[in-house]
Amino acid sequence: MPVLSIHDLSFRLPDGRPLFENLNLAFGPKRTGLVGRNGIGKSSLIAILAGDLRPTSGAVRGSARVALLRQMADASDDETVASLFGVVDRLALLEKIEAGSASVEEIAEADWTLEARLDKALADVGLAGIAPGRQLVSLSGGQRTRAALAALAFDRPDMILLDEPTNNLDRDGRKMLHGFLESWKGGAIVVSHDRELLNRMDRIVELSSHGARSYGGGYDAYREQHDAEKALAEREAEAADRNARQVARAAQAALERQAKRDSAGRKARATSSDPKILLDARQQRAEATAARNSGIAGRLEAEAQERLSRSREALERATPFTAGVASRAVPAGKLLVDARNLAVGFDGRPPATITLNVTGPERIAIVGPNGAGKSTLLKTLASIIPPLGGELRVEASLAFFDQHVSLLEPRMSILENYRRINPGASEFECRSALARYAFRADAALQIVGTLSGGERLRAGLACVAAGQTPPELLILDEPTNHLDLDSVAEVEDGLNTFGGALLVVSHDEAFLEAIGIERQIFLEQGGNVIKLSQIRG
Repeated sequence: MPVLSIHDLSFRLPDGRPLFENLNLAFGPKRTGLVGRNGIGKSSLIAILAGDLRPTSGAVRGSARVALLRQMADASDDETVASLFGVVDRLALLEKIEAGSASVEEIAEADWTLEARLDKALADVGLAGIAPGRQLVSLSGGQRTRAALAALAFDRPDMILLDEPTNNLDRDGRKMLHGFLESWKGGAIVVSHDRELLNRMDRIVELSSHGARSYGGGYDAYREQHDAEKALAEREAEAADRNARQVARAAQAALERQAKRDSAGRKARATSSDPKILLDARQQRAEATAARNSGIAGRLEAEAQERLSRSREALERATPFTAGVASRAVPAGKLLVDARNLAVGFDGRPPATITLNVTGPERIAIVGPNGAGKSTLLKTLASIIPPLGGELRVEASLAFFDQHVSLLEPRMSILENYRRINPGASEFECRSALARYAFRADAALQIVGTLSGGERLRAGLACVAAGQTPPELLILDEPTNHLDLDSVAEVEDGLNTFGGALLVVSHDEAFLEAIGIERQIFLEQGGNVIKLSQIRG
């Protein structure tokens, strides 16, 4: 099986900031999950392996044919399923032959199995019956991702590269992807925050500022090993810190004793009747001893500080989600949202009619296939999109977070956004609130558009949940889509401190379980009608 390997690979951003340096890794016919914090360079490494980006130094070697899964958030009007597969001309030739206008040479070049192979590739990802000529813009984001996955495997590459492949997939789509990877015979490198997907990997490679570490097994095995290493590093850092303090205290005590001896020596010399040559010899011996002791103390202090530095470097800590998420007290029986025969949708599309309520500090998940109207429902409840009919009563103060945290102005700093959202807050109140969410001093001056997904969500929560009137209801639309695993854990911890109600759209079942979802509302798309059913957790 062909192997792909990287040797002393380094990459720096245009401003000179290094993402990673001197990486050495090999990839064979196994499924490798690539994890690490946002901004650490995972997507850049994938792009280098695909040949789309040049490394600053080092090399990629190997005989493996590599294919990269395209991100399908957007598509142009002229793109079709066939163009995604790169078979437009070959299909046109078959049509020409069918019309009887092809030459003998063209007939000889025809791929007579093409249409059957296309149909099978699309059926394998749940898109049976999709015509090759169909425009990509007419497909949902999840359908486009499925089509891109089928196109990826169509030419049977040796190694496939997937960068956050589950972002636009619903639950059925994620299960399809799991099955696809389990049956894939070649190598696969997957960047993902989907813990269920990562648990199906053969190994996990963690990318950090210290390089790359490889762990056998899936995500749970990696987490267990990683946590054990972190606990050991914490103990070693604590021991190194204690040792450094002890050495510093011993050095200070030695200096104080030497100072007393020097003072006593000066007094004895002043009153001594011994010859000057003898007194000078004593002084020289004393100064030599003091210098030797000082040198030993300095060496011990330097060694202790070096050990402490190494221990702290080994312990790469995540930014803590220090404040949790504040809320106003919500009585158990208070009706926060009452929607009756609520018609939701956009003009020109058949509306869906839904009845639901949110009472007290409930934790509710809205789930269902792509295109069922989950995001539309949330935006309607948050008064971002007007209802098309029915009754909607919202008795709660609420905050709406989509996956891009659009409530923040991207061209403004975090501090400016806080002031915009909390206009009556003083400078001290602004700084204090942001500091509780780990945006201290100059960190609060960062422009929102430059933040990672995890930082942006944390900034949004800081501006809303740490404000003067924290919400009773948080509405979250795919909050984990662009977060690394450490950031997901921080958000889970923060939401677990929230005392109000949660209304969440997410396909991440591990996330929903971690934040204590009590009720799920399933939106099922059947033709032009969306059916609603409820299952108590």
